[in-house]
Amino acid sequence: MKQGESSLKVTERLQQNAEEVITINCKYKARYVTFGCKVNQYETRCIETAFSEKGFVTASPEEVPDVIVINSCTVTGYGDSKSLYAVRKLRRDFPDSVIVLTGCLPQAAPEIQAELPEADIITGTKERKRIPELAEAALKERRRIVEIPEYGGSDDFEVMEYRSELSEGGGHTRAFVKIQDGCNCFCSYCIIPYARGRCRSKPPEVLREEARRIAAEGCREIVLTGINIAFYGSEYGLRLVDAVEMCCRTEGIDRVRLGSIEPEMLPEEDIRRLSELPEFCPQFHLSLQSGCGRTLKAMRRRYTPEEYYSLTRLILRYFPEAAFTTDIMVGFPGETEEDFAESLAFAEKVGFAKIHVFQYSPRKGTSAADMEQVPESVKKERADRMKALAAELRRRYLEKQVGKTVPVLFEREDSGEYGHGYAPDMTLVKIPGKKEKKSLRNSIFYVTIEESSFDHCTGRIITEL
Repeated sequence: MKQGESSLKVTERLQQNAEEVITINCKYKARYVTFGCKVNQYETRCIETAFSEKGFVTASPEEVPDVIVINSCTVTGYGDSKSLYAVRKLRRDFPDSVIVLTGCLPQAAPEIQAELPEADIITGTKERKRIPELAEAALKERRRIVEIPEYGGSDDFEVMEYRSELSEGGGHTRAFVKIQDGCNCFCSYCIIPYARGRCRSKPPEVLREEARRIAAEGCREIVLTGINIAFYGSEYGLRLVDAVEMCCRTEGIDRVRLGSIEPEMLPEEDIRRLSELPEFCPQFHLSLQSGCGRTLKAMRRRYTPEEYYSLTRLILRYFPEAAFTTDIMVGFPGETEEDFAESLAFAEKVGFAKIHVFQYSPRKGTSAADMEQVPESVKKERADRMKALAAELRRRYLEKQVGKTVPVLFEREDSGEYGHGYAPDMTLVKIPGKKEKKSLRNSIFYVTIEESSFDHCTGRIITEL
């Protein structure tokens, strides 16, 4: 008993404390599963934050969650399969949990609700802030909820925030920031415009504030991402380079890099402005899809191989140390062996630092799904050949880094044996035998590259930036 405190007040205080303990112990627990791109990963963190604001806590791996949120991907048929498998497996593993399926799959294929009774809640890619509210309703009323609002022609960008301390490990050195949603392009193979609606951008004042918050949390690098970030800012009279400049001007942010960008949407004036930003990282992920002109036309892409190659040479004039990474699809409908050979030769001509290779997957509702399909065995064989070239190009690129001295932002350490970090061109750099007394994490050091391997380089620290 505190001095001067009556027995009645003591009783009231103890009762209040007991009620607080009960409240804490009765918090619902949620688990989150994410498939697909960096946009999905960002959105899952925002959903997690929304649940936290409703009083939910994140379930540990050992705990049985009250709610499981599965953020789905539908870019490929394989993506669909992984999401559906996860729903069914988690239902078997956690029969009493409320299972939420959200994301691109149900938005693009709302009919999925009829064949997926294992999901208690099915939502799409709109109004994600309502998911915690729907989960509470399902927990209390034990009823199934299907809400998949359709997109119109003038939807606003849905602003959602996340708190990095909720993320696994917390205190990240690099933060992904979603600045754009939707796509207006309608490539013949792509379902995403149906899953995400038309292009819309994060308001610039919201982006500025988010960059400031990220810097205040100690994060030193920002990666701008979205569904088609090249279209950023059209509603506000802005361009993508304006978003980069906003983040570069944020005190505490040392690096800014771009996610995937459409090659026809990067004019020389924007490249010049980017070259004047010391914080900008010259890694350009220019989505290629195919190095064959005939295939690109059938895909309804808006550039030729010649135009793509000219862009890479233009970028090199402003960024001599630029790294080019890309996505290449194999087995597009109608792709002949000659077409594939042309794509293979073009990839080698550009000299990509890294290539994500994937096989074409028919998406219901797209025009390519009705074209003559390439046999699966042929797709696999071509994918294997393109991956072999990608590995060789990666090896060559990393080999060229030997002897250079580059600034490396260190992200993690492996039991004191290695420090891991990334150069501005996104080369993974390791330093063996860490001897420093302080942690290297979230520090930038100049490192001289001494060796290369198939997926990283090794070097020694020269000095701190």
